[in-house]
Amino acid sequence: MSNEEVILTKEGLAKLEEELRELKTVKRKELANRLKTAISYGDLKENSEYHSAKEDQAFMETRIKVLEKMLVNVRVVDADSLDMNVVSVGATVTLYDKEFAEKIAYTVVSPAEADVNDNKISYESPLGKELLGKAVGDVVSVNAPMGVIEYELLEIRFA
Repeated sequence: MSNEEVILTKEGLAKLEEELRELKTVKRKELANRLKTAISYGDLKENSEYHSAKEDQAFMETRIKVLEKMLVNVRVVDADSLDMNVVSVGATVTLYDKEFAEKIAYTVVSPAEADVNDNKISYESPLGKELLGKAVGDVVSVNAPMGVIEYELLEIRFA
């Protein structure tokens, strides 16, 4: 990860800080205990528990480094300084899908917070990019594998 600014909502920042705290305290201790137990089984060459714990440890330490790097370069979106009439990070938008004649709501967040199951889309996604700076009544077109999808922006809300 580069030194690029990471834009987060307050909620996103809190989640990442909690994940980092959990990894550095609880998860590190759990892994240390797993390693200690695995080492007690002897012969490390063919000790699957030991190799599994070492692999998990490597993944965890990498995630800790990624989170620390992100948190050094973070900028939290301040809802008080935003133009509430246009879409920006942290906005929840209601869109009208013209093809399927249905409404759908998304919250525009950072890539670190994106979760399609929770209708949180990244500002770097095709739809997120198109929505940034748009106002109620604007129509956005998004190129998708199945063709161009058009949405009308019906509402912008900030939590």
